Amino acid sequence: MNLNTPEFSRFTHDGLSLAYFDAGETTGEPVLLIHGFASSANVNWVHPGWLKTLGDAGYRVIAIDNRGHGASDKPMEVDAYRPWVMADDAIALLDHLEVETAHFMGYSMGARISTFAALKHHARMRSLVLGGLGIGMTDGVGDWDPIADALLAEDPEAITHARGRMFRAFADQTRSNRTALAACIRGSRDLVAREAMASIELPTLIGVGTKDDIAGSPQELAALMPNARALDIPNRDHMLAVGDKVFKTAVLDFYRELG
Repeated sequence: MNLNTPEFSRFTHDGLSLAYFDAGETTGEPVLLIHGFASSANVNWVHPGWLKTLGDAGYRVIAIDNRGHGASDKPMEVDAYRPWVMADDAIALLDHLEVETAHFMGYSMGARISTFAALKHHARMRSLVLGGLGIGMTDGVGDWDPIADALLAEDPEAITHARGRMFRAFADQTRSNRTALAACIRGSRDLVAREAMASIELPTLIGVGTKDDIAGSPQELAALMPNARALDIPNRDHMLAVGDKVFKTAVLDFYRELG
């Protein structure tokens, strides 16, 4: 199995054709990876080395291209991107692969999707790793409408909003469908009530870069949950924390402790 260039397959859910890979050790415990906004399974999990890290550790590594991203279909309606809708895509992928339970690991928007999956489908989940999103899960992460505007701007040089410029550059770099991403950023920002977070009893690891100005405190989010711990990823911002070796080591240790 080549852990550098996985082969993608497709399945159909909710009228959409969605792309995924299923790699690593076929007999290992399944880990389902859910990427962040404007990213893809390759950009979020393969290029930063997660597929190799988890595969070498003996896990079956499954990752989805979220709707609107990567090689998956790209609806243009805002409501197609509600986090509970995308959570159902992830569960449908497990159904397609006949996987009963898996460790869920999401980054940024993927962490929100994974949390909504835990609220509705906790019996399908062995554990939860939330990367790049702390107390912003419940309290919000600022005004993202300028990012949608930046994605749709005709002239990227005219974008004045700093975060908007960053995500527009990222979307252009990944050759994303910017119209679909604008719908996604408007549709996927639903917050999780603090009481709902407190109801999630799954073993949870929350990792956030110490220079991340988007996610909010991982300690504050972990304090709401009965079985969660926080991880500071040193000197990493929102874009760079995902592939950090401290994060990878902590996740592997977390999984080993679960047995």
